Amino acid sequence: MMERPRLVAWLMALALTAPLTATAQPGGATAAFTPEQLEQVAAPVALYPDPLLAQLLMASTYPLEVVQAARFVKDNPNLKGAQLNEKLKEQTWDDSVKSLVEFPEVLTLMDQKLDWVQKLGDAFLGQQKELLDAVQRLRARAQAQGNLKSTPQQTVTVEPAAPTAAPPPGPGQPPPPQPVVVQQQPATVITIEPTNPQVVYVPTYNPTVVYGAWPYPAYPPYYYYPPGYVAGAALLSFGIGMAVGGALWGNCNWGHGDVNVNVNQYNSYSRNVNNVDVANRRTDIQNNRGNGQWQHNPEHRKGAQYRDASTQQRFNKAATPNAQSREAFRGRAAEGRQEMARGGMQQGSVAGRQGAQAPVAGRGQAQQLGGGNVGQARAPGAFEGVGQGRAVSTDSARGRTSRESVGSSTAGRGGHGRKASGWLFQFLRSSPRKGSNRFRSSCACGGPLSPRPGSSRARFCWPGLSAARPAVVP
Repeated sequence: MMERPRLVAWLMALALTAPLTATAQPGGATAAFTPEQLEQVAAPVALYPDPLLAQLLMASTYPLEVVQAARFVKDNPNLKGAQLNEKLKEQTWDDSVKSLVEFPEVLTLMDQKLDWVQKLGDAFLGQQKELLDAVQRLRARAQAQGNLKSTPQQTVTVEPAAPTAAPPPGPGQPPPPQPVVVQQQPATVITIEPTNPQVVYVPTYNPTVVYGAWPYPAYPPYYYYPPGYVAGAALLSFGIGMAVGGALWGNCNWGHGDVNVNVNQYNSYSRNVNNVDVANRRTDIQNNRGNGQWQHNPEHRKGAQYRDASTQQRFNKAATPNAQSREAFRGRAAEGRQEMARGGMQQGSVAGRQGAQAPVAGRGQAQQLGGGNVGQARAPGAFEGVGQGRAVSTDSARGRTSRESVGSSTAGRGGHGRKASGWLFQFLRSSPRKGSNRFRSSCACGGPLSPRPGSSRARFCWPGLSAARPAVVP
């Protein structure tokens, strides 16, 4: 299984530096892949059967999901058939990535050559026809060397190439840029199909040998030796055939220079490896395309950077409104904070004026601040008391004096004046109880009331008063 540090390091490099690895042109645009570079990245898989090659190319555009799928295969090596399909329903990968789970050897190659996967996917997205032409040139070279022929595992067919026009753009998408690549189109089309469509053999070969002498020393081909590979054996060998069932539903459309999808086979496979709602959504999208042409889905890119700005714009337009929404939200949030600040200062001033009138409004009642609904009191705002520094200082000194004067008498009443919403500030004016000419002798919280020093008119719950901001009582 891929070590976590290695995975994290690659993901960071992919996200942060991938766009910087492409060659820049003087005008700021990213240079197209040259024919030599295209053959370099196509060499390890150019001799794969057409259906497998098509789906590998699709999956290479989702490098992060490929890594996850490779780890999945290593963690679940014994899952087969219906059990494997049920387990795949837990994953959200693109169906092209899910299909490669049937080919652990292919996923191992992609997992161990992540930089190659990134370049292969970039070339496929930006120069699909040119990349498929590079595959044909490599196949012609291997055939000329006597290393590509029909076997019990595969059927190789050679046909004259027909002149074709460029494929039309997908619905709602602008046409891709047309890079200028000086390279003659292959005179023939070489197809490779499994002899038995239900059993696929993955070929193993050394790209530096099977194509003859490599003509581009500056761009040596990527290669991979699977476990059990013996150097010096047959130039092209096959491992165990993989019973794929319905896992292969793509193919290479050499005449149009793209890849396509067998809609019926794809729909059947998607329903087997996805939950019902996901499968319905994916099959509806594919059915609506009508022509069976494959289209890249940016959602499965998972944040991996595209190679150049042009590709980014073609496939990542959906991210633009989100970015604008975030910016608009940031603007509204800043505006809101300023409004709150202004409102808090105004409320603080109003609260100061209301505090001075509190004894009149609260005649014969207990007024509470700091939480609760008594008298519809409002909790202090973030800017409560702004501009009242002198009054607050005076009140704070008075409260400190009060605490010192009653400290000994309240030591045994730790819960005095407490309520669920916090400490209460309570005071009573000198109004007598109803039906009595005597002043109240106890507070609403149950504590004793004492007269204010120097006055016989007002009585206060001193512990509650000292635990909150005291009021100014005339």
